[in-house]
Amino acid sequence: MHLFNNVKFNTPESVELEFTLAGIGNRAWALLIDYHVLAVILVGFFTAWSIISVPLGDFWVDIFGTGVTLWLIAIAFLVSFIIYIGYFVFFETLWFGQTPGKRVAKIRVVRDDGRLIGLQQATLRALLRPFDEIFFIGAFLIMLGRREKRLGDLAAGTIVIQTQTATASATLIISEQAKVLYEQLIEIADFSQLMPDDFAVIREYLQRRSAMSLKPRASLSLKLAEQVVDIINLEKLPELVTPDVFLEAIYLGYQKPEF
Repeated sequence: MHLFNNVKFNTPESVELEFTLAGIGNRAWALLIDYHVLAVILVGFFTAWSIISVPLGDFWVDIFGTGVTLWLIAIAFLVSFIIYIGYFVFFETLWFGQTPGKRVAKIRVVRDDGRLIGLQQATLRALLRPFDEIFFIGAFLIMLGRREKRLGDLAAGTIVIQTQTATASATLIISEQAKVLYEQLIEIADFSQLMPDDFAVIREYLQRRSAMSLKPRASLSLKLAEQVVDIINLEKLPELVTPDVFLEAIYLGYQKPEF
């Protein structure tokens, strides 16, 4: 495995963009954080389960015998497994390939073609995670594979890349109107169709627009907004919203930074 392994995506305009794969170190750091969050959730669940099941178990034992206790234990372990799987499915679907740990580690799961993952890919990755981690299959596959894929990545057709951050010299301002619009778009738009290169172009425009003259800026922002409308399956630009505000909302939808 290379120290910094890169993957390249070709845009429809034949522009080649390069991203750095996350690597086992970043992925382990993200997983460690996620397991701490999961531990808190599971401790809360087992505490609540104990409070509820002990008196309930005593009641049912008096009726059906001691076999009920085994059923209650089995149910508790089944629910804890669902929580374990559901944690990764929920966050990777809702946060477009990121969990709390991945967000801190600044890495993201995307499909092999660079598009954002959906529920199907997140579920496949989560279901195969126990095999990857318990038997250390994932660690070996990541270290030995050219694209650093664990078993779940191979099955789901995904890779894990480092997220790109804006340069310090660039100015990127997100308006309050864009934040409100994002909350509306997330309900009606298909953000999973956006690719990293789409986001990269939007981010580049938002960073450099202040240095552009008004006419070229208006023309470019409208062109980008119309292209994004087609990509995320909207009929048209939202009414009473400027292309700039729309692009800012799209930026939020992909990057989801903390403000």
